[in-house]
Amino acid sequence: MRSLGNQIVAEFYGCDRGRLDDVEFIEQAMVDAAQIAGATIVSRAFHHFSPHGVSGAVIIAESHLAVHTWPEYGYAAVDLFTCGDDVLAAAAFDHLREMFAAGQISTMEIHRGQVDMMRTVRNDQQHAQLSLVK
Repeated sequence: MRSLGNQIVAEFYGCDRGRLDDVEFIEQAMVDAAQIAGATIVSRAFHHFSPHGVSGAVIIAESHLAVHTWPEYGYAAVDLFTCGDDVLAAAAFDHLREMFAAGQISTMEIHRGQVDMMRTVRNDQQHAQLSLVK
């Protein structure tokens, strides 16, 4: 079944705590991940929390890459959402796993926007609109 986008939701455990608390490091790792995946970067925003932790996103023409870190637990939550067939989300994932030095990972992959479902919904909506006009 064809979908509009692919989303990898990843949890990285046992990561390098120093790296997870370094906003510049996290931002560069995320930008590099987008580039390695072949994405087109539109913008980016990153924030360092007090006393620790980083949240940020790289907005790409094909959707986004986002991260939230908990250095005190050696944990990072990563969301890689890409649309189209040209961006390699798995390559971005592999890069971030290496950069964060994750000891253990958990992932879930979601195919977003099932095209077959949209055709059904669109046809139902068109039929409902025609019924209202009568």
